[in-house]
Amino acid sequence: MDIDLHYAQQGQGPPLVLLHGNGEDGSYFSRQLGDFSQHYRVITVDTRGHGKSPRGSAPFTLEQFALDLKELLDRLALGPVLLLGFSDGANTALLFALRWPEYVKGLILNGGNLSPGGVKWGVQLPICLGYGLASLFALFAPGARPKKELLGLMVSQPHIDPGSLSAIRCPALVIAGERDMIREDHTRLIARSIPGARLVILPGNHFVARENSAAFNRAVLEFLRGAAEREEPS
Repeated sequence: MDIDLHYAQQGQGPPLVLLHGNGEDGSYFSRQLGDFSQHYRVITVDTRGHGKSPRGSAPFTLEQFALDLKELLDRLALGPVLLLGFSDGANTALLFALRWPEYVKGLILNGGNLSPGGVKWGVQLPICLGYGLASLFALFAPGARPKKELLGLMVSQPHIDPGSLSAIRCPALVIAGERDMIREDHTRLIARSIPGARLVILPGNHFVARENSAAFNRAVLEFLRGAAEREEPS
């Protein structure tokens, strides 16, 4: 690893790793920490080039973010873990679970997408325009390069084959807001493609974990309790 990812942790119990979305940091989950840390060792991670984690020199891609996470879990001697990702964090979590399934015993995908086409066009168009402008400014102003990289993630990534999701064997929850920026049919495709996945659509928008945190936390904890019960020997 060419960088040391910043992370924070709270609580005791099975490790629950939280991955934030594009342009955010671990503090996005401030409304989850109180509830989750009563039952789990909650670890919030700042993705490469986000929050307190340095950019480093490696590629700025979701695949690299997944590799960074693997190296962090190895350094902390953690695994398997419960993994919750939001937005680009959900995409990273999905890529991680596909590549290193032995590290994941439960997967929660909030507002993720398999391709840029999964985003509603009314949201994606301004992102594409912003990326074009940031790319132009970055030719003359180095300070614009981080913005270009962040927007570039949403313009060009991810590209996950729905058929590949059939390889996921751990319990999975797909959760989104009724007014999410991800198309609902796309969210349903993700849930349908993961064997046995549970789908929850909550009142709220893309940021439902922040906007409707009580319902979000309840849905996640119910799922995690059910997943733990299925693990217990009969």
